[in-house]
Amino acid sequence: MSPMPTTFLGSALRGTFFFAFGLWWSVRYPLKYLRRKGGAEGQPGRGHAELFEGAVKVFFALVGILVEQFVPTGPHLQLYSPKTHSWTDLTHWHYSTIYLFFLLSGITDVVSHSPLKLPPGLDRLSLSLALLVEGLLFCFRDYSDAVLDQHLHSLLAMAIFAGALCALLEVFHRDHIILETFRTSSFLLQGSWLWQIGFVLSPPWGGPGWDQSDSSNLLFLTMCFCWHYLGALAVVAANAAASRCCNESCQLKFGDIDVELDCGLCLHRGKKSSGGALLPESSLDDK
Repeated sequence: MSPMPTTFLGSALRGTFFFAFGLWWSVRYPLKYLRRKGGAEGQPGRGHAELFEGAVKVFFALVGILVEQFVPTGPHLQLYSPKTHSWTDLTHWHYSTIYLFFLLSGITDVVSHSPLKLPPGLDRLSLSLALLVEGLLFCFRDYSDAVLDQHLHSLLAMAIFAGALCALLEVFHRDHIILETFRTSSFLLQGSWLWQIGFVLSPPWGGPGWDQSDSSNLLFLTMCFCWHYLGALAVVAANAAASRCCNESCQLKFGDIDVELDCGLCLHRGKKSSGGALLPESSLDDK
């Protein structure tokens, strides 16, 4: 059996999904942490972000399953061919299974923040399960003699299992900023590394991929994996710093009037009047 082929477009699209979630979390979690420190935890609208994330997950997972199954070369929901007496396009079924568990995770996100009130932590458990399944399938896929391909996906599995471990710990330690940050960095790493896999195994400009038999490629890509994670940490740190600056700069001064920008995320610590006016407290008679 030949190894499962990797296409640049497929790898890049999957990488974009994970990187986009990591980028979103790298902004959302620091802002949530700052709000929680400021005593704004009980504000209405809490849970809307989780509903949005769940809906996005459901959408992309459904699209992924449909694309994998119904592309011209896809299995069209046929797992076993009675004519050839063999399995049908297990590559597409491999990715369809991954998307299926992320679809389950998205549905759990939505239902967990609906009036049904599922047990807290179930959304994180479903995310951990989806990542575990993804890592398991990548660990046991067929690589044959493609040593470089196996090495690339072994490194990817490390990022996947790290995210799965964080999500599992969050079942018991909800809203833990360190766990959230580590999970964010693992998603950023997984996303960027999937792009790297696409460039190495199936370059977008055509031609063969990197030499599978060159051992120096293994060492370089291992270092490259570390550089990818360093970049992920840099993104997390930069967005956390930007979030803090945004939180501390809610009030901008224009001339003699202080205007408070309501971004839906900034703290309104001094806002106690029932009218909630944005103008200074001085009356119009003072002018």
